[in-house]
Amino acid sequence: MALVKMGKQGRIVIPSEIRSRLDFDEGDELRARVEDGRLVLESPSAALATVRKKLSEGAKARSLTDELIERRRAESGLGQAHLER
Repeated sequence: MALVKMGKQGRIVIPSEIRSRLDFDEGDELRARVEDGRLVLESPSAALATVRKKLSEGAKARSLTDELIERRRAESGLGQAHLER
């Protein structure tokens, strides 16, 4: 873990070994957010990968099609018991 010191106007310098590992170059734009009380900096491509991963995990956890069908059945008064007859 590297120690980083905040300078004037809240500026910090990312140590070179971390910049190298993350392939950050001068002039790169980073996305900043607070997550669980921590400052997270990431490149736009890493931020996109994070969003895609979360969406993929959410899609695996539930079926939107099944949810829609169930909702439509409930709205129309057709329950599972009616369909099984």
